[in-house]
Amino acid sequence: MKLDILAIGIHPDDVELSASGTLLRHAAQGKTFGMLDLSKGELGTRGTPEIRAAEAADSARILGAAVRETLDIPDGLFVNTPENRLKIIRILRKYRPDIVLCNALSDRHPDHGRAAQMEAEACFYSGLQRIETFDDEGNIQEKWRPKAVYHYIQDQQLTPDFVVDITPWFRTKMESILAFKSQFYSPEGEAANTPISGKDFIDFMEAKARVFARPIQTEFAEGFNVARTPGVGDLFDLK
Repeated sequence: MKLDILAIGIHPDDVELSASGTLLRHAAQGKTFGMLDLSKGELGTRGTPEIRAAEAADSARILGAAVRETLDIPDGLFVNTPENRLKIIRILRKYRPDIVLCNALSDRHPDHGRAAQMEAEACFYSGLQRIETFDDEGNIQEKWRPKAVYHYIQDQQLTPDFVVDITPWFRTKMESILAFKSQFYSPEGEAANTPISGKDFIDFMEAKARVFARPIQTEFAEGFNVARTPGVGDLFDLK
């Protein structure tokens, strides 16, 4: 299966929080997308890896993802090693996405920035012929380098290099986030409080999307950063 877009997050729910509206927008244009969680989120205060896996599957169904995979890179304790990069490269070569969406370049959670570097490096090394990886049947995979790598903005309010209008898809985005019942606000929730478990965090998500949207005069948007200056087909593509 070849994907148009692969969205990667170090934790389950990273993609939903920051890039799911963009995925929905492109799915409405007929593009295919998949999701890759590098860890099981096992260090999270709330829930368990098993609960979060079930929630991630439910969220992927809401979004209409063509595929969602989870690697065994350790939550919190991961290092940007050749072994971990190879795990990501195998997925890149398996699905051959044209665009990859990665964790934020820097963020409140230290995992996010470290994962962003590892993911971006894997996208580059995936295009090198002399790095060998094998599929599930033991066959050598062909090299593949995405055409573009973009970093979604997460909790920290970074200045975006571009924003994507997600207004028609914002409510579905929020539905996909709230599929993670163990992590986010629920009126009957009794688990330990975290920085993302209160109702104020849900309100923050809406306010943040409105802030990203204001410069382009829409209601809701998501913001992205780039490591390489992107080009446009023509000036009329810009708002």
